[in-house]
Amino acid sequence: MQSLGGRLEDVVRTRIFIRNVDQWEPISRAHGKRFAGIQPANTMVRADLIGDEYLVEIEAEAVVEK
Repeated sequence: MQSLGGRLEDVVRTRIFIRNVDQWEPISRAHGKRFAGIQPANTMVRADLIGDEYLVEIEAEAVVEK
């Protein structure tokens, strides 16, 4: 995002994919801490991520005016 001229403040939507649904609360807190001043629309989904080492995947959409 930064390489295209975007900033964290440009994020309008995030999707969080988590392997273990029991971990939703600490993941939500971490997301809330990072995006507290921005408050993008957010969805959290339980997913079977590819690779056992992956616990969380975050997808972000940003709108960057040029």
